[in-house]
Amino acid sequence: MKNKFLLVLALFFFTTLRAQKFEGLAMTPPMGWNSWNTFQTNINEKLVKETADKMVASGMKDAGYQYLVLDDGWMAMERDSDGNLVPDPKKFPHGMKELVDYVHSKGLKFGLYNCAGTKTCAGYPGTRGYEYQDARFYASLGIDYLKFDWCNTDGINAKEAYTTMSKALKKAGRPIVFSLCEWGTNKPWLWAENVGELWRTTGDISARFDGYLDHGTWKQSGVMPIVDLQQGLRKYAGPGHWNDPDMLEVGNGMTVNEDRAHFSLWCMLAAPLIAGNDITKMSKTTDDILTNKEVIAVDQDKAGYEGYKYKTMDSVEVYVKPLSNHNWAVCFLNRSDEPKTINFDWQNELISDTLSHETMDAKNTNYQLHDLWKKANIGDTKKPLKTTIEVHDVLMLELTGK
Repeated sequence: MKNKFLLVLALFFFTTLRAQKFEGLAMTPPMGWNSWNTFQTNINEKLVKETADKMVASGMKDAGYQYLVLDDGWMAMERDSDGNLVPDPKKFPHGMKELVDYVHSKGLKFGLYNCAGTKTCAGYPGTRGYEYQDARFYASLGIDYLKFDWCNTDGINAKEAYTTMSKALKKAGRPIVFSLCEWGTNKPWLWAENVGELWRTTGDISARFDGYLDHGTWKQSGVMPIVDLQQGLRKYAGPGHWNDPDMLEVGNGMTVNEDRAHFSLWCMLAAPLIAGNDITKMSKTTDDILTNKEVIAVDQDKAGYEGYKYKTMDSVEVYVKPLSNHNWAVCFLNRSDEPKTINFDWQNELISDTLSHETMDAKNTNYQLHDLWKKANIGDTKKPLKTTIEVHDVLMLELTGK
């Protein structure tokens, strides 16, 4: 009798844990745009409407980008007399609901930002102590995505704070994708699968390929240091719960090669694709990178496996990602400051992935090679791959077995 009681109790707690967040959200990594990387707190309703229009006109919506997310700075500096958040009346003279409805009218989804602390990173009202009230407010606006930051959190337990907000969103009744922007400090990959749909694994990104941008008291990481920090985390990601290495810096000042490499690596990592550039003024080259559907398909593959670094060959790093239907994506990255020539003999590489239980065996399967940036077939795995990869550039392939 005692064992039966314990079993029922265990099932109750398991069911409660599973039911903590809405099921079925973000079954592939979320795609969208966020205001912070380019505009910081300099946001307003004109910018939002122009961005929504451009997301449609540029082909981003058609390529899969859904969420338009306003980051820090959308609210007034104080709550009202009832403790409610108030959109800044100067930046958003028609209120937030009208703006949400406009974005929805374009076939897009809308997201907002707040913080687990007493104040946001830019000093606006945080959510600590107002979780359920704020969740009801977001639901009343009809938003679809909440980015929840980690500033001004002295003495606050991360797991408790994010779990409370997750429960508040569930209680409010509107399915909202919950993005935990906790910077990886408290290892959210260990506890956040049933709390939110994605969690940051690092501090903030910067528009540089390698190294750091030093602000004195804190640093922004370049693309490659962030990629390096993803090692060992892939087992925690999958449909509905993703590792988030931060937003994209494509179009924000790196070279074309670096932008292409950055985007390719995020797709190999099954990372959320949240653009952070000014898309109302982006070049055709930037647009072409962000909307390459063949590369995006690797990120959005329904199997949901995160790729990983397989090996390094004279500064050329080889990343592999198992895909649906026993196919593979392979990305050769030249991390060095000079062009590199590779000679990769597929016949000598037996790649076995213990997570997906997939094996790439070119001796027994002849894979067709498709270049995802040139959008062209370039042969098969019967012959070694011989090519030169330019500085900070990639060769990204899909391997399809016959």
